[in-house]
Amino acid sequence: MPVERLGLIGLPNSGKSSLYNALTGGSAVVAQHPFSTTETLSGVAIVPDKRLDALSKMSKSKKTVYAHVEFVDIAGLVAGANAGEGLGNRFLAGIREVDAVCMVLRAFQDENVPGESDPVEALGILELELVLADLAACETLVERRRKSARADKTLQPEVDALEKAIEVLTDGTPIYKSALAPEVKEILKGSFLLTNKALLIVVNLGEDQLERSSEICEQVRVSAGGSVDVLGVCVQLESEAMALEGSEREELLAGLGLGEGALPRVAQAAYHMLGRRTFFTTGDKESRAWTFRAGAKAPECAGVIHSDLQRGFIRAEVIHWDELLELGSWNAAKSQGKLGVEGKDYEVKDGDVLEIRFNV
Repeated sequence: MPVERLGLIGLPNSGKSSLYNALTGGSAVVAQHPFSTTETLSGVAIVPDKRLDALSKMSKSKKTVYAHVEFVDIAGLVAGANAGEGLGNRFLAGIREVDAVCMVLRAFQDENVPGESDPVEALGILELELVLADLAACETLVERRRKSARADKTLQPEVDALEKAIEVLTDGTPIYKSALAPEVKEILKGSFLLTNKALLIVVNLGEDQLERSSEICEQVRVSAGGSVDVLGVCVQLESEAMALEGSEREELLAGLGLGEGALPRVAQAAYHMLGRRTFFTTGDKESRAWTFRAGAKAPECAGVIHSDLQRGFIRAEVIHWDELLELGSWNAAKSQGKLGVEGKDYEVKDGDVLEIRFNV
């Protein structure tokens, strides 16, 4: 399946690059001044999965392979980016090239680190710049499409969608926050508008704000329209924890009352927002999480493992991960008749464990 990428965006000193490093183990430059990120960087984050851990333990697997999601660290934005201020043009081009967006909004306060520390204000600045850029793009596009639609009437729905988008954007409203019908937003995907991309928000908290995380995140969620996933993360603490070995990391996070930490939640939220789902294979050699698009049928999922499995697909033996765990092994599930036998029309579910039968 094509690689999908989630772009990290934020105002200067929002903690965007620190979050990128913590998620991917990358080495983006982090500094207490604007534009420490001047080039677009990309890296892969593992998506932790307790279901896979349990299957691997059950099968006594020698190897465990997790799913992953690609994050892109995009140069910081400033007010006026839509007109080329700061690294505006590079920033906007970077967003157009990703499939979804993660806004990093700073809430922590530090007099030694310049920048906006009100996450709602930061959200407003980011939204305005993206709206203005989209408005300019729509106004250019609609003129072209109107001319083309005179000869090709099939383009009229796109013209209508762009005109509706212009109305919304002129009012200062991002497409994701608008009341435009889902079918209109779907048509607009072909125009690659910045505010029509799926959105995740991470609020970068100070250690002294962790107890108020829910309150701060709720303010941001309301300001973003109420339907956006908002996660509170103390990026500095998470970064410090990621620098430690496994047991030391767990000890630090537990001592701070952070459980497994927030980074797994960020990776998992990004993964699902991109429309990705997971099926598993498990055995003594390896337990692995495989990525597929929501709604995919069994042969397509077989092709994720290897093209030969899709080409020669016969059937899939299927059981949900939690039922398999209860039974204790694949052989036990088979002997008790608990494995479903599914054909080419089976729509694979998130959490299914598969064994593919094929012949080429």
